[in-house]
Amino acid sequence: TISQNLNKRLKAMSSLRKLIPLADRILIRRIVKQSQTAGGVYLPETKAQKINEGEVVAVGTGKTSPKGDFIPVALSVGDKVLLPEYGGHTVSMNEEELTLIREDEILGKFA
Repeated sequence: TISQNLNKRLKAMSSLRKLIPLADRILIRRIVKQSQTAGGVYLPETKAQKINEGEVVAVGTGKTSPKGDFIPVALSVGDKVLLPEYGGHTVSMNEEELTLIREDEILGKFA
């Protein structure tokens, strides 16, 4: 049920201030790029590639179609996803930057 899913989401966010995305929005923690190679060489920020992967931290309940049907979110907390280079909104919580993005903007989910 929706209330059980909401309780799971709240427990997963226990270390964060409680932000529950609305509708089909998803809160994502971007994977931090490595600044050091396997050989121990530190890369300057200009040479390090931006990583467009993230982990789902919280999800909304879903949205309603124009016909009135409820469409649940296909992702769940802990899923690894591929993000577009640009898009979403940056949210700062507990000295951590997270991305709030709509489900249809996410490019894919890693198996």
